[in-house]
Amino acid sequence: MSNEDTFGTRAKRYAKVGKTVSSLALRLAGQRYLGIELDKTEHAEDLKYALGGLKGPLMKVAQILSTIPNVLPQEYADQLAELQSNAPAMSWAFVKRRMAGELGADWQSKFLKFDKEASAAASLGQVHKAAAKDGRLIACKLQYPDMKSAVEADLKQLKLIFSIYRRYEKAIDPSAIHDELADRLREELDYIREAKHIQLYGKILSKEENVHVPEVLQEICGERLISMSWLEGETLLTFIGKHQDVSFRNAVALNMFRAWYGPLYNYGVIHGDPHLGNYTVREDCSINLMDFGCIRMFKPSFVRGVIDLYCSLKDDNPELAVHAYSTWGFKDLNKKKIEVLNLWAKFIYAPLLEDRIRPIQTDNGAYSRGVAQKVREELHKIGGVAPPPEFVLMDRAAVGLGSVFTHLQAEINWHEVFHTLIDGFDEKKVSSNQAKVLKEVKLEGPF
Repeated sequence: MSNEDTFGTRAKRYAKVGKTVSSLALRLAGQRYLGIELDKTEHAEDLKYALGGLKGPLMKVAQILSTIPNVLPQEYADQLAELQSNAPAMSWAFVKRRMAGELGADWQSKFLKFDKEASAAASLGQVHKAAAKDGRLIACKLQYPDMKSAVEADLKQLKLIFSIYRRYEKAIDPSAIHDELADRLREELDYIREAKHIQLYGKILSKEENVHVPEVLQEICGERLISMSWLEGETLLTFIGKHQDVSFRNAVALNMFRAWYGPLYNYGVIHGDPHLGNYTVREDCSINLMDFGCIRMFKPSFVRGVIDLYCSLKDDNPELAVHAYSTWGFKDLNKKKIEVLNLWAKFIYAPLLEDRIRPIQTDNGAYSRGVAQKVREELHKIGGVAPPPEFVLMDRAAVGLGSVFTHLQAEINWHEVFHTLIDGFDEKKVSSNQAKVLKEVKLEGPF
């Protein structure tokens, strides 16, 4: 066992997280077996504030879960969706110890300048602005201590949360969701792998003039440190505040769309976390991608299934829908289950199915909540469904980007844009593209 995964560290983490989870378990048990009324909204608020103060991976998991329909009660999903990865930064004393551990006692000699104050702090690490010896501005992403212990402790608690929820809510079987989140979170701790993800996206998006990917400085990287070129830009919300003209907003939306979905339909790769803190916008409406911990690679056949599902909805082809869902990994399919799954699919694909200029969302969210509730009710009737692991980040990306486009109030013919990516789709070509680029960056996919 490494010194980052000690019994003491793990025990402290269990105690901190477990207090909140145990409270949830007791309250739900009281509701179910003793008839005690549970104020879910009030308790959901308590849970949100507890998780927000934990400064760890469970906070990130909560953000992801909040976007998956019916995997959590609506009261909890609404509260957890508000969690932001902007926890207070760790002290300069911590930073010095961590940097010395990664680059040696003389680590400061490797930089012309290194800001003491973090420019950003998230759930697993924080970023410092610095200058390399050649004068280039760089971003140094430094992982918090004891994150391995934190991840393993939080995953245990997440499993308990799922088991509690599963006792009274049968619509969604979250087993595969837990396994997928576990795999992705453990990957996020691997900064050597994330550095390769950056290089991967650099190659994939090299011809996209309006999408910028940082360059990794390998000589000043470590197991828990990634140093990359600094990309200057402003937050999406700041950009929106400065640019009221819809043409600017549409340009950003189109660049975001291509940044996320171009890699998927050409290489079978997707960025699974379109969180507002994971990119910035330049004055020319181009975007900077900056966080590459949550990357998912798919078999080309799965990507084909995503397109097949779209075509099945567009052409009202139930047989093709069955094929698509089977390719995705859904089991025990029947006519009724397909009908229920299509309720959510039609909502997600709706902007792509309509050949007209439109916003990504045509209401204030009431319709999406109504669809989610209907899906939940129908799943109850048929005994529930077990989403395959690939569903998690695909859905996260779709819902997350939808939220971004809603913020932008973009009005675009999404149908036309989508078809520029999928027309002429060749599964063999995607397979070839994927194999080539993975070999170039010496990376294996989680297939």
